[in-house]
Amino acid sequence: MKSTFEGASAGVGASYAWVGNNAVGSGKMTITESRPPEQLGLKLEFYKPMAGVSQATFTFQPEGGQTRVTWSMTGVNNYVGKIFCLFMNMDKMVGGQFAEGLASLKANAEAGKK
Repeated sequence: MKSTFEGASAGVGASYAWVGNNAVGSGKMTITESRPPEQLGLKLEFYKPMAGVSQATFTFQPEGGQTRVTWSMTGVNNYVGKIFCLFMNMDKMVGGQFAEGLASLKANAEAGKK
């Protein structure tokens, strides 16, 4: 996979683009909102294998000595996307990636505490 970074070096406007095989496709992720320590917003542009644009939001809420992280993703389904969702279980398809991403975020955050 080929990765590139563009725009600001951090915060709003920073972006990451990727091009890879059919398993990872190609796309771009741009930070659209940064309100530490409360929220992070991302614009996700998918080019291949299926074009689309989504908004991802991470919210962070302190709970005792821990932080509750909520990761949401929204977007508009076109006709083909709606048909696709009738036959595919989206939780099975991407749920594992959400869980893996949250586990990686947790590991990195805890490694920074030491």
